[in-house]
Amino acid sequence: MTINVLPSVPRIRTLNVEVWSDIACPWCYIGKRRFATALADFPHREHVEVTWRAYELSPSTPVGPGIPEIDALARHKGIPREQVTRMFAQVTDVAAGEGLAYDFDRAIAANTFAAHRLVHLARTTGGSDLAERTLEALFSAHFEHGADLGDDETLVRIVSGAGVAADAVRAALADGTGADAVRADEDEARALGVTGVPFFVVDRRIAVSGAQPADVFTQLLDTAWRDANPVQVLATADGAACVDDSCAI
Repeated sequence: MTINVLPSVPRIRTLNVEVWSDIACPWCYIGKRRFATALADFPHREHVEVTWRAYELSPSTPVGPGIPEIDALARHKGIPREQVTRMFAQVTDVAAGEGLAYDFDRAIAANTFAAHRLVHLARTTGGSDLAERTLEALFSAHFEHGADLGDDETLVRIVSGAGVAADAVRAALADGTGADAVRADEDEARALGVTGVPFFVVDRRIAVSGAQPADVFTQLLDTAWRDANPVQVLATADGAACVDDSCAI
């Protein structure tokens, strides 16, 4: 019998998942939930690091207090309010399937740049877990509770509720903290050719665009894991073995 032993077993490589999304994007919140479902069932989830990156779908939206979402979309698309209402009803049904209670009757359209800055503040303050909680709180406030993300005190309430000190949030809003980080995210998105969100990419090699079903995200994670951590053959032997549908007897 011949045994070939490799010199060493490579250490497990962590998967780095980056997600570009906009807090004003209803499909981004749905995609976030679907990805979370896939990640929760992924057997190597402790070796996955997720970074949420900023993307503005409507950077020209005026800074300051927002306006009703239905009015903003009807004006932007040039379509009747009744048609917008039907569109909202469809995405609300999809969101409900992921446990989200969208309420477009109360939703306020606002510039999201400041909110994205605060997600970066959360990451700097408390790492990826706090950044994720902050983003979740902002999504929920916008789509489920009619919060105006264009109002600074509303942002303070939401982000401090997620775990960032209120004084730190107020200071960041006042001094522009995180602005460069948001612009860097958007520059990287352009370099990668991102034209829509949500956009998920693992190790800058394998990507999925859109709020895909959870099983698509499972495939993304499985494929990336096999690529990053291939099976290492520690030994071969001349002993008996079965191949396909036959065995040597």
